[in-house]
Amino acid sequence: MPIPLKVQLLESTEMKNETYITEFILLGFGDHQVLQIPLFLLFLLIYIVTMAGNILIILLVATDRHLHTPMYFLLGNLSCLETCCSTNILPRMLSSFLTGTKTISFSACFVQHYFFGSLGSVECYLLSVMSYDRYLAICKPLHYITMMNGKLCLKLIACSWFSGFLANTVTLIIMSKLVFCHNNNIDHFFCDTFPIIELFCGDTHTLKLFLYVLCSVFTFPPSILTLTSYTLIIAAIMKIPSTMGKQKAFSTCSSHLLVVTIFYGTLMTVYVVPNTNKLNGLHKVFSIFYTILTPMLNPIIYSLRNKEVKDALRRLSSYLIVQT
Repeated sequence: MPIPLKVQLLESTEMKNETYITEFILLGFGDHQVLQIPLFLLFLLIYIVTMAGNILIILLVATDRHLHTPMYFLLGNLSCLETCCSTNILPRMLSSFLTGTKTISFSACFVQHYFFGSLGSVECYLLSVMSYDRYLAICKPLHYITMMNGKLCLKLIACSWFSGFLANTVTLIIMSKLVFCHNNNIDHFFCDTFPIIELFCGDTHTLKLFLYVLCSVFTFPPSILTLTSYTLIIAAIMKIPSTMGKQKAFSTCSSHLLVVTIFYGTLMTVYVVPNTNKLNGLHKVFSIFYTILTPMLNPIIYSLRNKEVKDALRRLSSYLIVQT
């Protein structure tokens, strides 16, 4: 049974052909009823693993004195960010699978869009700060302690969060002034920027171009910093004469490099490759990677590939066993 479109006609005679949309319909992954429960269970498991893994990282960084370093302070912030990203999208999706309700209010949709864009921008900045931290640790080890001290680390993190939310505030102000047509079907599983713009009554080409430029202004510098840092890191590692030395140096940054590759790889696929009807399903799949799977994989990648995190987990487990 189709969901009715709720609109409120403007009373003004000058704008009688326009409508106020009071809610959107997130089409998600279609109306295949047989898939609703399996998808609900799958994404519920992903959400539980994501929250448990990232909260555990935050707990370890906060309680274990061996992890009270800039590198792990940044990792704790990344885990905090990932819990926010998952909570912004997954609970709403799970509710839709369970109840079959696909509608989302106009204000709730824009709140979700705002936090999605802001947290995504913050992640770009945090990943660049983490790459700079690894650059200093590998390329300038003698100066690392003085250059990457706690005060500087705190400032860089604060700037990352502030810049990320500032970037998307401008986008939100622009999009909140759009006039929408009668169609309120968003062909996505969350309120993403360009699926919303597709509902705009008017020429969207100029608006999309402007948003691309705006996003580039805020995200291009941290992306370049990340790329430059890893280029210098790899060059420095290749100059190490011993194979063991190369492996040790690369192990300190390989986890972060893997996270960066997954995040930027899927993000570029979604926003750089043109979204056509044929590629829409593929775009949704890649969107799952950077919105849902990356937050789940981050704690797994860092814990399985990082000896200090595993040692901290063993110490915490031993402490809990003794207490019980």
